[in-house]
Amino acid sequence: MLRNILATIVGLIVASASVHLFENVLGQSFFPLPEGANAMDMEWLINNMANIPVGAKIFVIIAHFIGPIAGMLVAGFISKTSMIPAYIVGVIMLLATFFNIFMLPKELWFRLADGIFVIAGFFFGKSLANRYVFN
Repeated sequence: MLRNILATIVGLIVASASVHLFENVLGQSFFPLPEGANAMDMEWLINNMANIPVGAKIFVIIAHFIGPIAGMLVAGFISKTSMIPAYIVGVIMLLATFFNIFMLPKELWFRLADGIFVIAGFFFGKSLANRYVFN
């Protein structure tokens, strides 16, 4: 039981760190936001979504693909007995991504790609986590 709780917590941390790494560290290094931008301010994002470079948006999609994979893989690896921690991590990442998709004004291509890639990330993460869970 404690191992599964630990697996869930560590999986969420790894998933969040992966998203942060790709979205903020790498994405904004290669494609800097406009002058005076604050990516942590929801109001700024809503009003300036069109000013964000396309490359940065692609890194967001990559981040939302990699996050569930990494988090679910780690959760399955730590748990070893149950897929539930991996599923919890995956569902939280799905919900967070879809919340982001619906709360921010985005182009249709960005919404579709983000939604499709996070779902694909969930299924890839599920299959990778399943390799480490021994029933």
